[in-house]
Amino acid sequence: MPKQYVLFGQLVPRFAARRLTLVVLGLSVFAVTLVLTLTSGIPSSPSLSVYDTKIASHVAHLPQVGDSFSKSFLNPFQQKSHRPPYNEKDEHAGSSWLADFSWLKVPFSSTITVDEDRALLPPLKPRQPIYCYYDATAKKTPQEKDAESELLLTWRRAWWAQGFRPIILSAAEAMNNPSYDILQRLKVDAGLREELMRWLAWGTMEGGILSHYTLLPTVPKEDSLLAYLRRGEYPHLTRWTDLHDALFTGQKDQVRSAIKAIISVEPAKLQEAKNMTEVVPDEVFLVDRAQMPLAAYTPATISKKYPRVAESFEKGKADGLRSLNKLITTHLHVAWQNRFSDGIEVLKPHPDHMSTLVGNALQLARELASCSDSPMPGTCPPNMLKCTPCVAMSPMPVTTPARFHNSSKVFTIGTVPHPWTFAVLTDLRQSFNVSWIRQESPRDAWTMAVSQDLLGTGVSSTTRLMSLKQAVAGDYATAHSLWMAAEKDMPTDMSWYFGFAIPRKGLADGQATAPVPADRQPDKQHKQPRPETGPVVTPEEKAAEQPLIEQAKRVIALTKSTEETKLRASLEAWNMADTEIWKFVRAFQSRRHKEREQWEKTEAKYSSGSGTEKGRSAWNRWQDGKAKEGSLKQGQGR
Repeated sequence: MPKQYVLFGQLVPRFAARRLTLVVLGLSVFAVTLVLTLTSGIPSSPSLSVYDTKIASHVAHLPQVGDSFSKSFLNPFQQKSHRPPYNEKDEHAGSSWLADFSWLKVPFSSTITVDEDRALLPPLKPRQPIYCYYDATAKKTPQEKDAESELLLTWRRAWWAQGFRPIILSAAEAMNNPSYDILQRLKVDAGLREELMRWLAWGTMEGGILSHYTLLPTVPKEDSLLAYLRRGEYPHLTRWTDLHDALFTGQKDQVRSAIKAIISVEPAKLQEAKNMTEVVPDEVFLVDRAQMPLAAYTPATISKKYPRVAESFEKGKADGLRSLNKLITTHLHVAWQNRFSDGIEVLKPHPDHMSTLVGNALQLARELASCSDSPMPGTCPPNMLKCTPCVAMSPMPVTTPARFHNSSKVFTIGTVPHPWTFAVLTDLRQSFNVSWIRQESPRDAWTMAVSQDLLGTGVSSTTRLMSLKQAVAGDYATAHSLWMAAEKDMPTDMSWYFGFAIPRKGLADGQATAPVPADRQPDKQHKQPRPETGPVVTPEEKAAEQPLIEQAKRVIALTKSTEETKLRASLEAWNMADTEIWKFVRAFQSRRHKEREQWEKTEAKYSSGSGTEKGRSAWNRWQDGKAKEGSLKQGQGR
């Protein structure tokens, strides 16, 4: 007979095995819930950056445990939250996003956005305006105007890629300055008058940076001078000894004080002066005597270092400006190539059937590795003492490794596929079902493969996801990599991303430099084996990939509830990290394109499209039309 237990004089009922299991399970659930609730209030430790070259490449940015768990569905005490306010400006080309400083605190955007289709992006950094003056009303031939428009386009592109907002000022801004009428009564040299018009136009703005359009940033984005200029804090009106009048920084009141100081100079001294620095008192400027890292293409520099371009100016100003523009474009390209001496890597994880998917990225890499057309191809920028011209260096290697490498000497182009695209290409299958997803499909295979060298094994998908997000949108990353959604076409504004016109030469024409094919042979300079390029794909295999990619694009674009959309949702739920990084990259790419598009539309009102590839001659045509209209009116008045 089983033993009976007595408690306070009462028989204790016996527990059956099933009852005991339920009690233990209930206590376990309560304990886990209590632990998660208590740990949600513990502050997380500071994060580490995977881009510090002094730290080992496997160190990852760790998400904040408290934030992620307190907002997790595992917390039964969590109160439902409203969606953040939706702004129509935060959407473009099928992507929507929310900018928030917590973008690296939670692995999945929906935790903050409460929307599966809305990505959480870092706040968009304000661009510091940089001004240059261009007098479009001066009498010039149409050829000269077109050549100047091309040079202005090069100037805008280079500064935009470095994080600035380039703005071209004209005589219209100078006329709005209260001191304009006083200037008209002064008898000064033509060169000084143009310089004063330039300062009057700058004085109508809120101060900032004033530059010549022949001053170009050929230095890395993280250069200390560029970082100083981007901050927008200019306590003094400053000029640089090496640049003379090519670059100034200062506040609005300081600029106006300098203009007043010029106007108060004796008339005799003004008539003899040729530029601003000869008449402005020394105490007005803070002169920086540090060596200038920017490239200034002054007439003296051109005559001394680039005689062939100087000869072009002797033939005609239009010819000289075109030759100078080609030279500057080549130097911007050469400076970029010298920055990434180990070459370009086009990520290609699971490479058996990914050739078509990364085809556009590979073509872009080959164009970046080729040499630009130049009047003097063996020269370097005037500010670079140590430089290897493109025609003199070994061909820039273009490789297709399966894994992302954290190297400052390598530029990475990443093509991020949707889980559906990745699934159909990996096995070359047109259809699958939920059973295949659960039983045969690996989880987050793309994220796992790409981050293998960066983080090693034994790391969770969420940690890999946070590291890849920082690799896409971090301050360091945007200058060392380019990430694109695989289902989107190659953006047409890549020259604005890199800061120079990319040579569009086919490798078959014999003019562009073909990259050295990568292999497992040791690199003579670094004594390291180069990354593998993957298997060689036959034309038949590539032909089989394209229909699958088109089918994937169609399924991803579906919005109505169908069997395919339900299967797509199941696949996305099974590959949460792959889906999140795809949405993140797509939204980041769309926002970058929209930012430049909006800036272009705004500036087109003032410069008539000279900042765009298609509209660079529109201003010239408008000016010619205005000149004809004015001559007709004068004839009618007579």
